[in-house]
Amino acid sequence: MPPHIEPIAELHDVDPQALPDAVLNGDQPMVLRDVARHWPLAEAARDSATTAVDYLRRFERRDAPPVVATVGPPEINGRFGYDTGLTGFNFRQEHVPLGVVLKTLLKYAQDPAPPAIYVASTTIDTWLPGLRAENDLDLGGREPLASIWIGNRTRVAAHQDVPDNLACVAAGRRRVTLFPPEQLANLYVGPLDFTPAGQPISLVDPAAPDLERFPRFAHALHHARVAELEPGDAVFIPSMWWHHMEALEPFNVLVNYWWRRSPAWMDTPMNALMLAIMTVRDLPPAQRATWQEVFRHYVFEPGEETAGHIPENARRVLGPLDETRARELRARLLQRLNR
Repeated sequence: MPPHIEPIAELHDVDPQALPDAVLNGDQPMVLRDVARHWPLAEAARDSATTAVDYLRRFERRDAPPVVATVGPPEINGRFGYDTGLTGFNFRQEHVPLGVVLKTLLKYAQDPAPPAIYVASTTIDTWLPGLRAENDLDLGGREPLASIWIGNRTRVAAHQDVPDNLACVAAGRRRVTLFPPEQLANLYVGPLDFTPAGQPISLVDPAAPDLERFPRFAHALHHARVAELEPGDAVFIPSMWWHHMEALEPFNVLVNYWWRRSPAWMDTPMNALMLAIMTVRDLPPAQRATWQEVFRHYVFEPGEETAGHIPENARRVLGPLDETRARELRARLLQRLNR
């Protein structure tokens, strides 16, 4: 990374049982140093990778289904993504027991050129029941999805997530590089509907950016923020911030919490984007401009002029949405799409 990248702002001496709402409700990233240092898993990892694996295996559910292990050859240097033609990927996926993955990571721990191995976004309570009883944070009434990520020196390309994210390093070290959402055009994002892991990714390798092919990435770097995290450190990544995650040790574990500030019944905006691409993007310019105004009026800048002339009890979808109204709207949309 170029040395001029701005560091992510930090907080120290944070009470793990009282994480600041000002951070978790904010729109700026923040590193929380040592907030999970007391976790037994982090303590085990500071001893050795073997100690950390032994600790994790105490919670391994014997009848659990296999995990999905993403595996790439040594030549990719841990960077998962596309093949050179963007017609496929540079990795394969295998379904194996979690314990096998842990043993394999220890097997390759001293190998200077190991295969890249990564178990991503695995629900803790399904595969490691009881782990959170000893290794958890109080998110102040939020009901997050808690996942574990386990691997060796791997790099996950810059991508966005709709939920807010609190990512806690439990073993190893990680370098986190963030880009604000408005840097979208400078990150050279790949296909939306053919992705390595569900989310569209930046095609640029931040560790060795090809600025002849991706010249605008130099501008993105001027807005980037970076931090290196040790066991027990966490980073808050607000919704839709681009994040590149690089594991720096032969054995790394990350625990993350995802939550949304919107009701559970609200759909993901990505579905709206896909529908807009299908129905609006390729309209004649004048029609597209008309629909841009329609979206401004009803979606992005609703105000008194949007529905103030309609009695409140007759506004239907132009009034406040609730779960019932959203379900009715979704059913109507599905009916129209299936014609």
